[in-house]
Amino acid sequence: MTDLPKQMKGIQIQEPGGPEVLALAVCDIPTITNSEVLIKVHAAGVNRPDCLQRAGLYIAPENASALPGLEVSGEIVAKGTNAGKWNVGDKVVALTHGGGYAEYCAAEHSHCLPWPIGLSSEEAAALPETTFTVYHNLIDRGELKQGESVLIHGGSSGIGSTAIQIAKATGARVIVTAGNAEKCNYCLKLGADFAINYNEMDFVKEISAIQNDSGVDVVLDMVAGSYVKRNIELLAPDGRYIMIAFLGGIKAELNFGQLLTKRLAMKGSTLRPQSVAQKSAIAAQVLTHVWPLVEDRKVTSNIYASFSLADASKAHRLMESSAHLGKIVLKII
Repeated sequence: MTDLPKQMKGIQIQEPGGPEVLALAVCDIPTITNSEVLIKVHAAGVNRPDCLQRAGLYIAPENASALPGLEVSGEIVAKGTNAGKWNVGDKVVALTHGGGYAEYCAAEHSHCLPWPIGLSSEEAAALPETTFTVYHNLIDRGELKQGESVLIHGGSSGIGSTAIQIAKATGARVIVTAGNAEKCNYCLKLGADFAINYNEMDFVKEISAIQNDSGVDVVLDMVAGSYVKRNIELLAPDGRYIMIAFLGGIKAELNFGQLLTKRLAMKGSTLRPQSVAQKSAIAAQVLTHVWPLVEDRKVTSNIYASFSLADASKAHRLMESSAHLGKIVLKII
């Protein structure tokens, strides 16, 4: 690291609050461990957990960077003595333990994947968080299979966009909910079989009609709250309920009798607190099963907006407005 600068520009959270508390600052370049690589960041993805961390509603793990940012694309400029196959100069994307909103970022070598040929830095940076989350929850934990049906809430979000594409590539029937006609049309163009505007229609009635009252095999839910009861009602026997966020609230009232009589499985997970080994295993699965889909353009990152690092606050405002379709990124280089 002798040829590298000692300091860099990064986005700091001055205090818990709104997007205005994000400030461009000069800070020290990360020190890497033996198993990490140092990445010169080209672009960084913007995700809901970043906004929650900024607002003081999500506490980063003690060993994580204080800077926000959970995914990047870039070039390796230094590596630890036990940092695997990667070499200085390799172009990668990485799931990070924070710190992505900066000119340089540390990442576990086993959480890096090759930068797909032909993708821009923004397109590449927008892949790790969604592909890791969706594959792990929809395919690994949700066990979605060819010929099954899946209900995806928040279909026009970054997670939803990726979930639609991976589910379709799996051979599933995909039903999504979204908040307006524009978002529903976006989901249909991505490959969803049905898109329901939850502000104008009762999605339980609509899906019951679509499925001839047979239910859906998997629900991928980032809303929770009042949706929990309705999701359980919609699940088919032996259905799997996968919860990955709770934008609609952390509490719900439900009839556990349906859980027993329909033999349902309820599972929840969040990505960041998982161990290095667990995330390494997910990375290996994504490389094997999702990266070929990315290379064939069957899974795309769908960039809605790109901002400069200095405009991170604008990116957060857009994220929290929920007006976007797909991913929001910060362009560093």
